Amino acid sequence: MALSKRELFQKRRLRNRNQLRKMANGRPRLTVHRSNKNISVQLIDDANGVTLASASTLEKDLGLVGKNNVEAAAKVGAAIAERAKKAGIADVYFDRGGYLFHGRVKALADAAREGGLNF
Repeated sequence: MALSKRELFQKRRLRNRNQLRKMANGRPRLTVHRSNKNISVQLIDDANGVTLASASTLEKDLGLVGKNNVEAAAKVGAAIAERAKKAGIADVYFDRGGYLFHGRVKALADAAREGGLNF
């Protein structure tokens, strides 16, 4: 029986996350969510189940409301790197979810690396 696009996405997302958890070593997870209109990212401590920092194009102070392009993703990546530094976090592992590491997701990751996050 053929699987739907949503089911295939869920399988990719869980397969990726399970592989990353094996290599986590207590580091927080930098997870990305991408929609057609916005992009958001969170730093999550899986051991305690809390969000340590987040950034999104929905935030008015970033000035990117409703934009979801490579430039917006780069600004969100720089913002999360800055907020992670304020929280005292330098090492994370990158959870791209079920998305390909290309385009907006790659721009966000590159900007976060340039901002000082190690993954």
